[in-house]
Amino acid sequence: MTTTDSPAGTADSGAHPLFAEALRAKGLDDLHRRVRRFPEATRTAAEAAAAIGCELSQICKSLIFAADGVPVLVLMDGASRVDVELVRGELGVEKVTRAKADVVRETTGYAIGGVPPFGHRTRTRVLADRSLLEHDLVWAAAGNPHAVFPIAPEDLVAHAGAALVDVRERTP
Repeated sequence: MTTTDSPAGTADSGAHPLFAEALRAKGLDDLHRRVRRFPEATRTAAEAAAAIGCELSQICKSLIFAADGVPVLVLMDGASRVDVELVRGELGVEKVTRAKADVVRETTGYAIGGVPPFGHRTRTRVLADRSLLEHDLVWAAAGNPHAVFPIAPEDLVAHAGAALVDVRERTP
């Protein structure tokens, strides 16, 4: 597949305008230049890994959950699932469920399948699973299902303002 790498500030960089503005505001023009856009959607971690040519676990999924009704972002490697009971324990709440599509869009400004790890419309609590740190580089959505960007996991955690946690579902 072909990708495009466009300089920061160009309309066809592939990044969603809200995310592109967040990158500029954080002084991350280098990341903006590294956004890769694909002609086919990369809505799922498997689609993104196939398009990029990386391991599934190198994809950073940005998942919105409702913790006692309050949105929370969980960053998880693409090969793993989130254990909602572990998230519940981390947050000290009664109930954690997957957020509905309208809540995801309202909270983040992005549609499911393109939610980036930071640069959201509203500030939410962010948890990042430690499994992301197993790689030198991970790939995350750039605000739409056709665009991704590479980032060091430590930088991702820092820019997202995430707490490092262990919320990956374990197989017995």
